Amino acid sequence: MPDDRKVNIIIQEGEGLTVEFKEHFKPRIVEDFVAFANAKGGIVILGVRDDKTIACEKLTNELKARITSLARNCNPPIQVKIEQVQNLIIIEVPQGEEKPYGCSAGYFRRLDGTTQKMTNHELRVMFREYEEISFEEKINANVAWDDISRTKIKDFLKEANISINKIVPRDILTSLSVSFDDKITNAAVLFFAANPRKFILQAQMTLIAFKGKDRVHIFDRQDIQDDLLTQFNGAVFFLKKHLNRRSEIKGVNREDIYEIPLEALREAIANALIHRDYSIRGTSLMVEVYDDRVEIINPGGLPRGLDKKDFGKISVRRNARIADLFFRMDKVELAGTGIRRMREAMALAGLPPPQIEQTTFFTIIFKRPGLTDSERGPKVTDRVTEKVTNKVTENQLLILQEIKKDKNITAKKLSAIVGISERKIKENIKVLKNKGFLKRIGSNRAGYWEIETG
Repeated sequence: MPDDRKVNIIIQEGEGLTVEFKEHFKPRIVEDFVAFANAKGGIVILGVRDDKTIACEKLTNELKARITSLARNCNPPIQVKIEQVQNLIIIEVPQGEEKPYGCSAGYFRRLDGTTQKMTNHELRVMFREYEEISFEEKINANVAWDDISRTKIKDFLKEANISINKIVPRDILTSLSVSFDDKITNAAVLFFAANPRKFILQAQMTLIAFKGKDRVHIFDRQDIQDDLLTQFNGAVFFLKKHLNRRSEIKGVNREDIYEIPLEALREAIANALIHRDYSIRGTSLMVEVYDDRVEIINPGGLPRGLDKKDFGKISVRRNARIADLFFRMDKVELAGTGIRRMREAMALAGLPPPQIEQTTFFTIIFKRPGLTDSERGPKVTDRVTEKVTNKVTENQLLILQEIKKDKNITAKKLSAIVGISERKIKENIKVLKNKGFLKRIGSNRAGYWEIETG
């Protein structure tokens, strides 16, 4: 049962896979008991509104008896722990050992921060086989608290819009349900270890851009051997760098529109990280860019208990805790809507739906539109591209791409597009000039840039 300080942290982090807020007691709370028992366990906090403000709730003997009775009348019965902490009532629900659990209203499950009623078909799929401990939930005995990065915890909290003054890794990871009894799980390693590959060798992502439509000539490659948030951001940046885009002026703002909708690609990357089978050694999640398509390939086929005919209709997550952390960072939308949202985004862009292939690997393929060179917009010439491959950084290549579009572009505008300071822009431009990739024609005020292609 969490103490006062940990309860405050949990409230700041908000609702999720293992946390539910209720302003006041209502009998329907039993649905959350069932959902937690059918998933990973969790706590219900009475006296907290959805916006995290405190409404207060007092635990009387009568109320405690009603809560206990609701839990015991579940089928099978659920043993809950109830305690008054500050002006709140904390109800701790353990993960069930006799799944599935139900109540008079039916069977429920927990996905991200929501309790959802299951249909009979979903029930059969979810509990066709008893759920064993997944790789993400296993304790990693080789990890110590000194191996956990405070910086990565801060990055996560910033992405999740969570404000916590004092970062205590034990408290944060425990409240996120990725640490138990002072022991650290593989999910915590994948998100928060300073060097995840020290403990999980397959914690990596490979990004490759090919010249042509076959896996022959590599145009650009990057291996990201870091935490899952870094992998996610790195993959999005890589795709933005290699996909064509056009700009539209809306009001006073300029909006970049990519040839494949970014919302579909982000959803696909997040889903690949969430559903990957991290127990398969010697593997890497792959993001591959070809002239005619983008492929995202993650190790592990469909989660156990899910048939191909159910895919896209029922959400069964191999890594529920990893999914919860992505949900908290607002990297995925409502549970079970990922494939539908990708299809809708592609349809709105006038593109065919993503193609899905399922073997021991899960592959999702996005077709690139067959645009003419003028429709694609200006891009770095092939001679420049071939010349700079493996000789410049990602930021420097992006600077060259933007200068090719606008030879009069300023360092300030480059800073906004590339996402680094003006000082860093100028340092990178100096490097490009010294390497012979870039040349200034005329004065700093009235001149323009020229890309060297010889």
